[in-house]
Amino acid sequence: MKWRIIKLQTHDAFFNMAADEAISDAIAEQNSPPTIRFYRWKPGAVSIGHFQSMNDEVNIERCDSLGIDYIRRKTGGGAVYHDENGEITYSVIAPEGMFPKGILESYLVICGWIIGGLANLGIKAQFAPINDILVSGKKISGNAQTRRNGTLLQHGTILYDLKIETMFSLLKITNEKISDKMIKSVEDRVTSVLNYKHVSQEQLYDALLKGFSDGKEYGFGEMSTKELEATKYLSETVYRTREWNFSR
Repeated sequence: MKWRIIKLQTHDAFFNMAADEAISDAIAEQNSPPTIRFYRWKPGAVSIGHFQSMNDEVNIERCDSLGIDYIRRKTGGGAVYHDENGEITYSVIAPEGMFPKGILESYLVICGWIIGGLANLGIKAQFAPINDILVSGKKISGNAQTRRNGTLLQHGTILYDLKIETMFSLLKITNEKISDKMIKSVEDRVTSVLNYKHVSQEQLYDALLKGFSDGKEYGFGEMSTKELEATKYLSETVYRTREWNFSR
């Protein structure tokens, strides 16, 4: 089956999460092809997993003061800070039948595309079950997946740069003052592309694009009018609402 690849775009958090759902719905209705989408977040945002509490995980006042969005995902996992210039995010949305039935096995397939993309930059990465990618034992990519109406949606981030102090100030990791020891602890567990290769974000995107498209029949495309209309509707009626974002 031919893939549609939507080139790297920049949107706010509400569009990004609504678009993933709108495309997923369109594929479930057999109105859209399997899709790979690359995107960034502007303004920056904190996304929390479906089962998390916004008030427990996010420093709302700090986000508001910095103009940082906050949003609940439809996928699980933990709270993530999405820096506009610090990462590239991808979504893979396709009929379930295109992937193994097992969650771990399907993670392995898609994460393999990321590993291939990083290899194009000379960065050796490996899959760490259930949904992380490591370089030299440090996390460079986190991923989350959900399946609904016969459609698989997996999205995740590839860290390009890391602003640990900003991240600490936005997430309720601790009520104590941020210490050098805490920052060092994160640096020991998390890494980014710039720690290994001095490349531009565009060069990272090009490498990932090759990794994701290798061996596939694909064409570059845009979201359909129907998908864009659904994205706008979901953004306003779900993802921007307090009812959704503070539902736990």
